[in-house]
Amino acid sequence: MKANKLKKGGKSIHLFSKLNIALVASVVISALCIYFYHHAQHMRPLYPIQKVVFIDNKHLTDEELKEFTGVQVNKSLLTVSCREVSRHMLKSPWIKSANVRREFPGILSITIKETEPFALLDMNEHLFLVDEKGKILEELKDDAVPFLPIIVSDPYKEKDGFSEALHLVRLLNDKGLTSEKGHIEVIAHKPHELRIEMDETIVKIGAGGYDEKLERLIQLEEDLKDRNIPVDYIDLRFGDKAIVKPITARRIEE
Repeated sequence: MKANKLKKGGKSIHLFSKLNIALVASVVISALCIYFYHHAQHMRPLYPIQKVVFIDNKHLTDEELKEFTGVQVNKSLLTVSCREVSRHMLKSPWIKSANVRREFPGILSITIKETEPFALLDMNEHLFLVDEKGKILEELKDDAVPFLPIIVSDPYKEKDGFSEALHLVRLLNDKGLTSEKGHIEVIAHKPHELRIEMDETIVKIGAGGYDEKLERLIQLEEDLKDRNIPVDYIDLRFGDKAIVKPITARRIEE
């Protein structure tokens, strides 16, 4: 009986020793992990990023672009994901594409293609730069307004009119009218009410057939200029006809 009790007691002591060893080992490992973690925070990373280089940016500054990358200087080039940096940058509406390359030992090179401003959107008395698809780039909050065609519309409430206005502005650009005029404003609340204010002249253009209508407008403007007739408005909405209202209130039908 005594022998059995001693045997059982020996097993208990042996088990207790194993638990102590496991506990001590766990404490030591935890301490080492904490030590190496804090030590690693102060270690110089392998191939740290010393410089981020941007290529082909025209509108955005290097400082603005750095914010879009999500990358910190001194981070290791080895841990940088080019795809992830590109994804971060494409969140900006100003950036069309971003080609990211790691150049060892310490340069992150990013070639970007910027979105070009296409027109100004006048929405609820606020001016916004938009791209060729109508996507808002940013709101203009100072007095410096670039020379671009202005579209007066609300793309959220007047989607069809705004879409027609974008198409019309593309044709105005293609035919060189935006570079010839000092001021172009497309009022686009409803497609059938579409009109253009070109300098001092109003052109009622309506919906569709823009290419033919603009060709008629170009020819008509040349004739009116030769005849020295100041114009209040030109109406191109009726088939092949053009109705011209001179400032003298005398109406001419071409």
